[in-house]
This record gives sequence, C-alpha cells and structure tokens, in this order.
Amino acid sequence: SFEGRVEVYHDGKWGTICDDQWDDRDAEVVCRQLGLSGNPKALSWAHYGQGSGPILLDEVECSGNELSLDQCKKSDWGQQNCDHTEDAGVSCDPFTGTDLQLYAEGTVRLAGGRSPREGRVEVYYNGDWGTVCDDGWTDLGAQVVCRQLGFR
Repeated sequence: SFEGRVEVYHDGKWGTICDDQWDDRDAEVVCRQLGLSGNPKALSWAHYGQGSGPILLDEVECSGNELSLDQCKKSDWGQQNCDHTEDAGVSCDPFTGTDLQLYAEGTVRLAGGRSPREGRVEVYYNGDWGTVCDDGWTDLGAQVVCRQLGFR
C-alpha cells in the first residue's frame, strides 16, 4: 500500500515512468502526491516488476518541493527512449527513517505481499526490522501475528 511501480494517467491511458534521472527527490514528490509520509526511496530497473502499455514519462527531475510530478522537469508526454526493464518504482515506507524510534520492540508488519493482509512477517527489534524464520512456524503463529496486526 506504500510502495510499487509508479504509473501515471495521461490522455486516457495508464503508463509507466522510465527510471532515467529517477532519484529520491522524485520519490518524495510521488509520496507527497499520494498523500503518504515516510521515507521516500526511488527504485529503478523495474524493481516492482515490469509494466505494460505505454511508457509515458522519461527524464523526470524534481527538486523535491513540487506538489505533483506534473510540476517537475521532464520529457514531453510519451517522448522516451526506454523499455519496461527501466520502469521506475517508489517506496514511501512509513516504517523507516527517523520514525523507527516510535516502534516498540516486537512490533510486527507484513512486507512484500500482494495486499496489506499478506506477506513476509517482519519484527522490529533493537532498532531494526528483521524477518522471522519459518522453523516451527504453524497456523497458530500466523493467528497471533494476524491478531497483533488487528486482523480477525
């Protein structure tokens, strides 16, 4: 819900953004435009998978202060020299950066799933997020995690 391939809607079509010049300042604008706070991180080389359809933007260069990508320096819509292996991604991870001190030891989250209700179990411990080994992992452990996350 806070990370993925960036897609834009223009002229009746959804399309991707090429990662040429893509950096954390561009990610900051995307996160702001989506209403997300957290630690903006730009990801390149189709980190979240390759899109399909048109590549609508290239050479995006934001200062980081813009309210939307449309206000950033960029190529003209549809003018690009890329393929989908260069699709740009963004993480607006609310669990990283200076906010880490706000989490109690043992706080859990799910990462890498197709929805907010599934994914790899990660636990906050000693200032870092780590994974849980599956040795001895059962449905009972999964039920505890689901309850801790507020799912029934």
